Amino acid sequence: MFTGIVAATGRIAGLQALEKGLRLTIEAPGLDLSDVAVGDSIAHGGVCLTVVEKDGSRYKVDVSRETLDCTVGLDAPGEVNLEKALRLADRLGGHLVTGHVDGVGEVLKFERIGESHELAVHAPRELAKYIARKGSITVDGVSLTVNRVAGTEFSVNLIPHTVAMTTLKRLQAGSRVNLEIDLIARYVERMMDREAA
Repeated sequence: MFTGIVAATGRIAGLQALEKGLRLTIEAPGLDLSDVAVGDSIAHGGVCLTVVEKDGSRYKVDVSRETLDCTVGLDAPGEVNLEKALRLADRLGGHLVTGHVDGVGEVLKFERIGESHELAVHAPRELAKYIARKGSITVDGVSLTVNRVAGTEFSVNLIPHTVAMTTLKRLQAGSRVNLEIDLIARYVERMMDREAA
């Protein structure tokens, strides 16, 4: 489990082809890896991946073909948002995030409004029903509060700190982003389905 509060940005520095996926080398000088061991989970742009090797401020993770097919940002070198798995004693500063991406959205608008930025995203139709005004959503691993929803489009406000500390500052119209809906919405739908059955 994660919170969607990005601890640092790292860089996908290398990609090695596997039979069914990729092994990524991650450079993470800004992330404290002193308590990270092989087998631990780290979210990369919202995607939970397991550390398979570690060497100083670099480590490696494997990404399956299935994961590559349903996410963006893990198949080429570049900057990535990082968050270590939540410990039970940690503060829950964002919201409960599983690191299991539900779908890929497309940025419609990313523009400055005063000190902040407005980010508008088109979500896949099958996810839109789970997105609610004042609810939570994860975009590329960042926990955000939804300000507005209209059909399959939603918008969020990004404070200067979030823009400065995450990869979201590089977004523009047409960018594709990993989306994870609020965990509670999934369970509410499941409970309603059982009541109707």
